[in-house]
Amino acid sequence: MAISIRPALPDDANLVVQFIQDLAEYEKLAHECLITEEQVSAALFGTRPYAESLIAFVDDIPVGFCLFFHNFSTFLGKPGLYLEDLFVKPEYRNLGVGKKILARLAQIAIERDCGRFEWSVLDWNEPSIAFYRKIGALPLDGWTLQRVTGKALIDLAELS
Repeated sequence: MAISIRPALPDDANLVVQFIQDLAEYEKLAHECLITEEQVSAALFGTRPYAESLIAFVDDIPVGFCLFFHNFSTFLGKPGLYLEDLFVKPEYRNLGVGKKILARLAQIAIERDCGRFEWSVLDWNEPSIAFYRKIGALPLDGWTLQRVTGKALIDLAELS
């Protein structure tokens, strides 16, 4: 069994969408997953790419992916790497695929002089939380993620 990871290519847009849909299903959020192949193509490979993706393979079979982008730490004065999504097909879990993806992302963060590498995890996702603890990830106590979307986003923008 050979695990390999490579950057997503423009021809992978449909595969990335499928992985995102699979992740949404796993997270019980399929009803919120509206992304299209055109959106993925524009976001990853358009004139101004907003994110990057890696595809994981086991013996040349695509089995997982991640999507990530840069943020910036004003305190560190350095970019950070933020992992938005990581998904490995259930039948390929516990083979080291997820760890290999995270290791590659850590390598990218170091190569790009990032001050940190972070992500969020759903609080009910105990298998992932246990996995993250094993690789040395720690929760950020005292921080709560905030989000504004839909009408609240439009209303807030109108205040400007």
